[in-house]
Amino acid sequence: MGQHLASVGAEKGATTGRDRRCGWFDAASVAFAMRINSVSGICLTKLDVLDGLESVKVCTGYKGIGENTSSSLVDVDLFKNLEPIYEELPGWSESTSGAKSLDDLPPNARNYIKYIEDTVGVPVDIVSTGPDREDTIILHHPFSP
Repeated sequence: MGQHLASVGAEKGATTGRDRRCGWFDAASVAFAMRINSVSGICLTKLDVLDGLESVKVCTGYKGIGENTSSSLVDVDLFKNLEPIYEELPGWSESTSGAKSLDDLPPNARNYIKYIEDTVGVPVDIVSTGPDREDTIILHHPFSP
C-alpha cells in the first residue's frame, strides 16, 4: 500500500528524487505529538490520494510485548519492535479533488476526517485535496481566534 500512496501522491524527495516511504495515517503518533506539544489543530494533506480505495486504515496504537502502548513512541529501540494496530474504515469511490468545502466531500471522506479528529483529540483545520494551492479546504483558519 505504501508504494501505491507514494505513486499516486507523487511522493519524491525534493533533493534526491528518491521515493518517500508512505503509509496509513498514524493517529497514535499524532495524538502523542498533540499531547506533548500543545497543538490546537492539524492539516490533513493529500486526501485525494485515498480516492478510489475500498477501505482506508488508521493506526490507532501499537502492540509490543503483549500490551497496547503509545508511550513507547519516544524510545527508538523499543519502537522498532512494535506492531501497528489498525482500524479499518470504509473508503470512497468519488473524487475529492476540487472540493471547496466539507460538504463537497464524499460522506466516507468526511467520516474519515471526523474519525481522525476524534482519535487525535484536535480538530482538522485544513484539508488539501490535490497538488494545487486552490485544492484546499479551510475548516478553521489557523490564525483567527
